[in-house]
Amino acid sequence: MAEAVDSPMTISQRLGRLVADAESDTVTLAWVLDQLHARAFGLFLLILALPCCIPFLYGVPQVVALPLLFIAGQMVLGWGKPWLPQKLGERRVATASLAALARRADPWLRRVEAVSRPRLAALTRRPLDQLVGLALLAFSISILVPIPATNTVPGIAVAVVAIGLLQRDGILVVLGMILGLVWIGTLLFAGATAASLILAWIGG
Repeated sequence: MAEAVDSPMTISQRLGRLVADAESDTVTLAWVLDQLHARAFGLFLLILALPCCIPFLYGVPQVVALPLLFIAGQMVLGWGKPWLPQKLGERRVATASLAALARRADPWLRRVEAVSRPRLAALTRRPLDQLVGLALLAFSISILVPIPATNTVPGIAVAVVAIGLLQRDGILVVLGMILGLVWIGTLLFAGATAASLILAWIGG
């Protein structure tokens, strides 16, 4: 399921090519998915995660989180190729926004690519990548929570995992999973603490 690097192009160059191939001012998610071919799971996860990495951005993360949730679920099920239902596939994104996203992500992607290499590659293949999909499901649900600033950390976690899948770098996959799970644990702890304080205040 996970993709090896099957082209001399870097991930940054792949994103640039995607923008260059766009034939209109907007493109659908289905079109984006069709352009990715063999690298679809890792690269599509990355494209969906990148908008979520922007702090205090509200609205867009919640839009892309549903397709992200859907793709993560397919990883859990062990599907060999990602697929979107028509309603999700018809969602459109402005080509200019995609270009701006690729431009902003380029320096960060280059730094991560410079230190990544194939290692612990079993984590990027079945059946272990299905466990990775479970973690991505949890991160996607966290992104869906309509609270400002809650999308950034899980978005970064998904992006790091996606690069790990693309580069067959299990270390990056583990780092991304740790980041996302610590964030979710923090949210759950904060929520439980707040609930207990409210109950204590009501009861007292």
